[in-house]
Amino acid sequence: PAAAAAAPAYDEEDMREAKEFKNAVQGGDKGDASDDSDDDIGPQPLPQADGGAAGTASSSSKAYGGALLPGEGEAIAQYVQQNLRIPRRGEIGYSQDDIQSYEQSGYVMSGSRHARMNAVRLRKENQVYSAEEQRALALITMEENQQKEAALIQDFRTMLKGRQDAMNSRRDDEI
Repeated sequence: PAAAAAAPAYDEEDMREAKEFKNAVQGGDKGDASDDSDDDIGPQPLPQADGGAAGTASSSSKAYGGALLPGEGEAIAQYVQQNLRIPRRGEIGYSQDDIQSYEQSGYVMSGSRHARMNAVRLRKENQVYSAEEQRALALITMEENQQKEAALIQDFRTMLKGRQDAMNSRRDDEI
């Protein structure tokens, strides 16, 4: 009883977010591709796994830090969750293989030689990485707590069943 009271309570929002994160990390179902626009600047959000407006509403509530533009944290986080390279300025619209082949042939992609821009990009990426790591650790902790609770409940059931069997055998002996 005391151990069960010390365990934190998880609401439906936490459970849903944990399931979404687990699907994203472990490669869940892919959603439909969304419209791509050449006029957009910066990393664009990847297609959502659920593809609905509910997914965008829940992701907008996530905090990635104060230095990111609205939507920028979610866009970067989607690349991080799928272990994809975060596109830099000038790389939008190119595939990762194209960018890698250009860089190996000696081309310098836009933004990679400006130290201040590079520092800002690294800081923003690190903010998202640390937020995603915290979410992953919270997910692992929540799963461990659920396993502990399930084991505790099973132990209680076993103990109660043993006591009931003992009481039934005593009653049978008295009759």
